[in-house]
Amino acid sequence: MADAEERSGCIKGDKLNKRQRYNSDCDHVLRKRLPPRLPRRSNDIYITNKSNYQSQLSRCEKLLNDGESEIVIHGLGAAVPRAVNLALQLKTKHLGTVEVAVNTSTVDIIDDLEPVDDQGEYETHTRQNSSVHIRVYRTALHGAQR
Repeated sequence: MADAEERSGCIKGDKLNKRQRYNSDCDHVLRKRLPPRLPRRSNDIYITNKSNYQSQLSRCEKLLNDGESEIVIHGLGAAVPRAVNLALQLKTKHLGTVEVAVNTSTVDIIDDLEPVDDQGEYETHTRQNSSVHIRVYRTALHGAQR
């Protein structure tokens, strides 16, 4: 039992700082809640690092080519650079007929610490994460670029 605790990096009774306690607490399991989302519209694109980049790009292009006047790209945390890259790719591919407007914000995310045994207490912790909302909108008619 002691060997398993040492291998996992978790030794009961250690004094750990706040960040380490959440990552390697023996008495709790960290459960991350889903971040809050804006209401879903047909022109909202939520970018993640797990999705295929090419499929996200083609979905945005399809919306713009099908006559959508604007799309909104949302990125959270580690997906912020990917969302920015996607918006810049759209601007480049559409030859100056689309523009971008960028808003940044900070989102509160809640984590649940669930106890491993019955004697433990449930805890919740709030942390903050960066987010970006990029509005990609048409400035010229779709047929003008051809």
